[in-house]
Amino acid sequence: MKNQASLFNVVSVTLGLAFLYLPILILVVYSFNDSRLVTVWGGWSTRWYGTLFHDQAFLDAAWITVRVGALSATIATILGTMAAIVLVRMGRFHGRMAFSAMVYAPLVMPEIIIGVSLLLLFVAVGVDRGFWTVTLAHVTLTMCFVAVVVQSRLVTFDRSLEEAALDLGCRPFKAFFLITLPIIAPAVISGWMLAFTLSLDDLVIASFTTGPGANTLPMMIYSQVRRGVTPEINAACTLMLTVVAIGVVIASIYTRRAEAERERAERLAAAG
Repeated sequence: MKNQASLFNVVSVTLGLAFLYLPILILVVYSFNDSRLVTVWGGWSTRWYGTLFHDQAFLDAAWITVRVGALSATIATILGTMAAIVLVRMGRFHGRMAFSAMVYAPLVMPEIIIGVSLLLLFVAVGVDRGFWTVTLAHVTLTMCFVAVVVQSRLVTFDRSLEEAALDLGCRPFKAFFLITLPIIAPAVISGWMLAFTLSLDDLVIASFTTGPGANTLPMMIYSQVRRGVTPEINAACTLMLTVVAIGVVIASIYTRRAEAERERAERLAAAG
């Protein structure tokens, strides 16, 4: 019975992983297809990557996407970390329920509602849509995800380390940057990576809040897919996957090293 259950689990996991990752693997493989037809294999080639890097429209869209993602993720990380600190450290203050609802609302709100709402806001205040409106929209979308990640780390944070620094004469602001921030840094970095990935992937909200000359890469890919899938699109999607994968690997390595350093410091403190 145990062997049957184990076999069932293995088959289930294998089918689940194949369902999730096999289409991505096919996309990556066909990005190296020499044939112009994406459904006909014509041999291995990198010609479409060369074509892609000579496409100025693609390069402009990619540069805008990276800039929007990096800037919005940075702002969202700062604001999300501050919101998490308020929710964890400030206790029950007047308006906490409303503040918490506003922070977490984008988690459950459909993206099309957020996009339409921000579009109406920008039109009402007379702001020209473009790079900055897309950035602000992505900050609105991703800040709540950063707050959730950082808040989960702050809940288990040992505040006695901060109290020890304060007892030794360290100011609260300095204690936060010297004690608290390095310890919660893995969660902060994870939140930044999540915000950057969500910004890199967003299509709906960017479509409502963008303007002339500020088309992001997902918007460009979607507009081309509507006319048919081409090898260039496969190459572009593969490059996006590569960028995200490299970022995740770097963040994972840094997080593990930071956790190891923290555990070592705690063991030394306990031994001393």
